[in-house]
Amino acid sequence: MVDDRVAMDAVFHALASQSRRDMLTRLSAGPLTVGQLAAPLDMSLAAAAKHVQVLERAGLIRRTIDGRRHICRLEPGPLASAHAWLAFYQRHWSERLDALEGLFRNAPDDQADKDEADKDERSNDDHDR
Repeated sequence: MVDDRVAMDAVFHALASQSRRDMLTRLSAGPLTVGQLAAPLDMSLAAAAKHVQVLERAGLIRRTIDGRRHICRLEPGPLASAHAWLAFYQRHWSERLDALEGLFRNAPDDQADKDEADKDERSNDDHDR
């Protein structure tokens, strides 16, 4: 149980960075080198390597070394536990949003009431002239 929480913490930590989420998105299309991951993000190779390490620790990517090239591949398995955790809470969000929608549907249309009052006032002003 503790290992599951630690692993999920690592996944959410990895996903907390827009740069790392972008890397994962691009890796979903196929393997890329660390240099290819760094290029569109306008970051140094060293900075990209640090992001790759975070993704590796979370188990979200696997890196292999071919000579001087470090090739990264997506490992989506750890995302399943994060998805399951979020899905549990989705029910609560949906219930609250449904309740909020019900409030809006049952609330009087204040703007329509104001528009009608403005119209009546203009009509009275025209009538008084």
